[in-house]
Amino acid sequence: GAWGRPCGLACEPPARRMSPLTALLFDLDGTLVDTEELHRCAFNQSFRNLSLGWDWTPVLYAELLAVSGGAGRIAAYIDRLREPAAEKVRLRHLVPLIHAEKTRVYRDLLAGTAGLRPGIARLCEEALAEGMRIGIAASSASAGASELIARVFGKRSGLPISALVYADQVARRKPAPDLYELLLATLRVPAEHCVAFEDSASGVAAAKAAGLYVIATPTRWTAAQDFSLADLVRASLGEPERPLERLRARPALRVVGASP
Repeated sequence: GAWGRPCGLACEPPARRMSPLTALLFDLDGTLVDTEELHRCAFNQSFRNLSLGWDWTPVLYAELLAVSGGAGRIAAYIDRLREPAAEKVRLRHLVPLIHAEKTRVYRDLLAGTAGLRPGIARLCEEALAEGMRIGIAASSASAGASELIARVFGKRSGLPISALVYADQVARRKPAPDLYELLLATLRVPAEHCVAFEDSASGVAAAKAAGLYVIATPTRWTAAQDFSLADLVRASLGEPERPLERLRARPALRVVGASP
């Protein structure tokens, strides 16, 4: 349970072998940096630039976040439109163009992007001090994510990234496990030695399908999604009463005692 609801942790018996934790794996947008409003503005500006007459309200955008990737969200939106079948076919052919324009606008808007979400820097610093590694499984393509990563994890941040994979490097996007499987292969670590952090239900499903222990940290955009697959749900990672030591080993944890 999260968002103010009571929650407890239950572990399987101590006799169960606990795996040493060697890497922390993060989704990018929403999990490390809350950039979703910036993305929404970029989508709407690109729609205006291309004279499409579309406008994604915050409520609509929150619904579209159930679909992984910007191009996928545009396609899902086209499916919702009350247009003739032939017009929908024409619009679907425009998805790459629309997404490319959105990416260009997003990069222009990125200069004002906020920093890491609360608790992320502290957690990464403690992990690195313990010899752990940091990996990122970005749900967006490299063109849209590389500049954000450079800004947030530049040389001044002191948070070196051991491995980084993008959505355009795999055949299937989240909720398929491909991104996390590629990240694990790049890091050369087994899933049982890692913990993944995600802010969306599709990301949680992807990480779980890759065999990872998953901590969900929803944002205001994804709070209404179903996080029942997550091993643990937290409103944020900024709570000083839960330092990294609580995650030094990876027992079979599950959220219990959550009230609806």
